[in-house]
Parts: sequence; C-alpha cells; structure tokens
Amino acid sequence: MRAEKLKPRDEIRVISPSESLSIVAAENIEQAVRQLNKFGFEVTFSKHANERDDFDSSAIESRIEDLHAAFLDPLVKGILTSIGGFNCNQLLREIDYSIIKSNPKRLCGYSDITALSNAIYAKTGLITYSGPHFSTFAMRYGNDYTLEYFQKLMIEEKDFTIGHSEQWSDDLWFLDQENRTYEKNEGPYTINNGEAMGTIIGGNLCTLNLLQGTEYMPSLANSILFLEDDYESSPATFERDLQSLIHQSDFHKVNGIVIGRFQKASKMTRDLLTKIIKTKKELAGIPVIADVDFGHTSPLITFPIGGRAKIKAFETTEIIISEGLS
Repeated sequence: MRAEKLKPRDEIRVISPSESLSIVAAENIEQAVRQLNKFGFEVTFSKHANERDDFDSSAIESRIEDLHAAFLDPLVKGILTSIGGFNCNQLLREIDYSIIKSNPKRLCGYSDITALSNAIYAKTGLITYSGPHFSTFAMRYGNDYTLEYFQKLMIEEKDFTIGHSEQWSDDLWFLDQENRTYEKNEGPYTINNGEAMGTIIGGNLCTLNLLQGTEYMPSLANSILFLEDDYESSPATFERDLQSLIHQSDFHKVNGIVIGRFQKASKMTRDLLTKIIKTKKELAGIPVIADVDFGHTSPLITFPIGGRAKIKAFETTEIIISEGLS
C-alpha cells in the first residue's frame, strides 16, 4: 500500500514520536519551515510536539495522540518526525494500526524512527520512508543532495538510480551552520559481487533489531536490507548486531544488503567492514554494497521501507529505487 505523492499546498504535520521538538533551536525550526515552504508545503505541528520530560521525550499517551491525530486529519498528506532519539519502540503496542491502514500518509524519518517505520509496514503493509527528519531541513549548506532525493521519492513519480554525493559531512552543523567540515565522497563500493532485487527493509540496525521476535518485525523474505548505524556503533558492536539479524529465521531468504556510511567516531574502515562481511558464511553469495549516502552523516537519500530496490554490485555499483509494490 502506498500513500499519494506529495503536491504543492499539501499539509505536512510534524510529530515527535521519539525526542521532543523542543531540543531543536528556534532558528533551526524557522529555517526548516522556510525550506519546506519552498516545496510549496504548509507545515503544522502536533499538539504535543514540544512536550519534554526527563528523557528529552514525552509521555507515551501524548505521542500516540499526536500520531493518531496526524493520520486521522484529512488535510495532512505527509508526516515528518521532529528528530530521532531512543524510545520510539515504546509506542508500538499502543498504536491503533487500523487508523493508519485506513488513512495512508507518507511518514518520513530515520534513526530511532526505524522502529516505527518498520512496525507500520509490518502491521499494515503501508510503505514508510527512511529519510530526513523535520530538523534536517534546517541545514543551510551541504543539503542539496538530501533535498533532491527527498523530492525524487516523495514528489516525483519515476523510479530513480542513486548517484553518490560529491562530498559528505559528519559535523555538528546544528550548532554552527557557518563553519562546516566536508569530506570528498569516493562513492559506494562492492564487498560481495552479484545482483538482486527485492523489498526494502531496514534503517538503523540496532533499532531494527529491537523488533526481533515481535509482531512488529517485517518479513526478511525476498528483501534488500538497507542498514546503517551511528557513532555509538563500533566495528565490534556492528558485527554483533549484524549477526543477531542473521540469526532471524528468514534471513536465508534475504537477496542483498546495502550499507550506509558510518560516522567517523565509529572507527569503521573499509578493511574492517569487508572482514566482517567476508567472515560470515550466511552472506556468501549475497551482493553487498557499502558506503551509500544514508545514515547519520550528511547528506542522505530517502528510501521506501516496503518499496523495491534493484542492485548490481560489481566493480561499479548500481542501486535503483522504486515504490512499485512487491
């Protein structure tokens, strides 16, 4: 199931299912609104978006009320999460999934939102989106690629091939927009050769793993896994989390893996990642592409959880994204 593409004058509702919008600086909220207005969207904020507790989040009841209200409002066509966090999975048992299934909207966010996005897809069949938070639209520089790929998926109708950004950043841009640090992007590389197609499942690996053994975990059968992790994921913890995913009963039906860019603090290198992949017999014969533009560095693509990907992993790589249903 796919919600309608976004159009000029559509209303975008900002909700805070993880951390509170109140942790985002006022000037960045204003900048994000201006950027979304440039697409022609009207931006509104959920009732409890700025509620904040001891965990920089809000009451489960408040977050559920805002999520349901956003899906029930006939004027709302797209939903953006304020920011990531740590506790989105608290909501999963409280959600009325019939509301979402009866009122499909385009929900977009990443990081901790992985739990919500994959759960919604598993419970309703609605395609959700791993892509920029509302706060991501506040980035003044180095964000054109992010905006381009958000538009390709959320507004335009065509399938598209992912091209890599010219440069990337892993800095605290939200604290200082004028003094940024950029790295040349060498582009994605192949770890395991091959080609495959399948349904896109994934997002933030350690958050996805929170769904294991629950009714909220999507099937991995005939999937292309899109996986990434943040600065807290060292090579050792990424390896452990990947192994946990491999232990899922239907992992043997995974068709391919696409890995996002690691943050510098993770200390992951191409050699270490290659060793991790090559030492796992379950991955033999599965094409694996790494260092793609998504994850906790900037810029990032938007991709559809429940959509389709076709990948070719050889000396050069190719990733084609489609919202065509399985």
